[in-house]
Amino acid sequence: MVYHERMKGTEMGKEIAEVGSVKIADDVVARIAALAALEVDGVSAMAGNYTSENLEKVSRKNLSKGAKVIVGQSEVKVDLALMMAYGFNIPATCQQAQTRVKASVENMTGLEVTDVNIRIAGITMPKA
Repeated sequence: MVYHERMKGTEMGKEIAEVGSVKIADDVVARIAALAALEVDGVSAMAGNYTSENLEKVSRKNLSKGAKVIVGQSEVKVDLALMMAYGFNIPATCQQAQTRVKASVENMTGLEVTDVNIRIAGITMPKA
C-alpha cells in the first residue's frame, strides 16, 4: 500500500506549523472518489458492480474497485469506470460526477485534483 505525505499547508492565509506528517493511502483517495461518483443521479454503480443501494451489504474494502488514482506530492489524477442508468444524459451526468469527485477529494484530502477521467463501462436497465 502506498502512502503520501503532506507536511505543511496554509489555513486562511496563515502558515501552519509543522508538527508531523499526514499520510493518505491511495485506496482512501479512491474510496472517496467512488463514493462521490455514486452520489450523482444517473450513476448506478462502479464498474465493480457496487450500487448505492447495496453499499451497506458490501465490504468497504472493495468499494474502490472501478476507481484508480495516481497521487503525486500534492496532486491526484482520478480514473473511474462507471455504470450509468438508462435514460440519463451521459455527458451531463459525467460532468456532474467529475465536479462532485473533484470537490470531494480536494475538500477531504487537501490534494489538488488535476484530472477526473470517466469511462462508461455499461448501462443498467431499470427493474421491471
